[in-house]
Amino acid sequence: MTTPASSLRRLGFLTIGLFDPDDPRAGHESTLEIIELGEQLGFDSAWLRHRHLQFGISSPVAVMAAASQRTQRIELGTAVTPLGWENPLRLAEDLATVDLLSGGRVNPGVSVGAPMHYDTVREELYPQSADVEDFSKARVERFARFVAGDSVREFSGKQGVVEEFSQRVEPHSSGLRSRLWYGAGSLDSAVRAGENGFNLLSSNVVFPEADEVPDFAAVQARQIRAFRQAVAESAASVNLGRVSQGLVVIPTDSASPEQKRRYEDYVAERLPRTREPQGPRGMLFAPDLVGTSEQIAEQLAVHAGFQEVDEVAFALPFSFSHEDYVQILTDIATRLGPALGWSPRSE
Repeated sequence: MTTPASSLRRLGFLTIGLFDPDDPRAGHESTLEIIELGEQLGFDSAWLRHRHLQFGISSPVAVMAAASQRTQRIELGTAVTPLGWENPLRLAEDLATVDLLSGGRVNPGVSVGAPMHYDTVREELYPQSADVEDFSKARVERFARFVAGDSVREFSGKQGVVEEFSQRVEPHSSGLRSRLWYGAGSLDSAVRAGENGFNLLSSNVVFPEADEVPDFAAVQARQIRAFRQAVAESAASVNLGRVSQGLVVIPTDSASPEQKRRYEDYVAERLPRTREPQGPRGMLFAPDLVGTSEQIAEQLAVHAGFQEVDEVAFALPFSFSHEDYVQILTDIATRLGPALGWSPRSE
């Protein structure tokens, strides 16, 4: 077996938290059980996708709050929360609250840009301000300032007998700012993340530059290197420039023949989109990796993007069953992770 360029230091997983609209509680409970299992298996982190008006987790902050009370060690993150749907000040309050309840285990990942299918929801989401909402990088910079504890107003102090007011977002969680992540898919956004003191979430989607060969792994590796250079050159950096890669991996070591068939069909159905750039920006998708842990480790060892990182949050497929996720996570923790040089964390 090929030896990885460097040992994997931190291992996480990412889930969409799929649920049946006729029984949404069961799907949310399944997600919490999967996070509990992840902690038992020694995973370093569990990450939640953020979905609005779909059948996946719409409130990862609430789910993280619940998970924080059912786990002791595993870190909890979002990958990612689209800030176009959020009031940055209110989101900062909620995340700080959950971070404190969790004992400092929250890793908020965010992105900017207009909400998906904005024209279908704009009048309900921002009925008075849809035409003037700022979905640019300024929105994430405001959010970061609120999390950092910067002043949001001049007014503060005691009013009356019991009312006391603060100039900053409360509660304040002092370590949270250094655990903010930015979901970047382009060279510009990766550099901007480094310049503004964010850690970098790099997923299975990238946007190449006009002068780049459309090779997913090479494009991702270039973005990661540019991010790290920006961190090194930024006087404003408040973190160590962590980078997490999020590919879809499906180990089949302990899978049943029926599971293997479904997994392979799933990957085959999604493969055509990876063969050429998609859309006007030439978006590139990474192929999903399915096979034994040894086979997947061999592929990752020669993946230029993977060679640049020492932590990952492998994405669970969207539409599988709870039992499938148990099998996949168990194989990742007990077989694939160790094959990549990772060791499970203990209490």
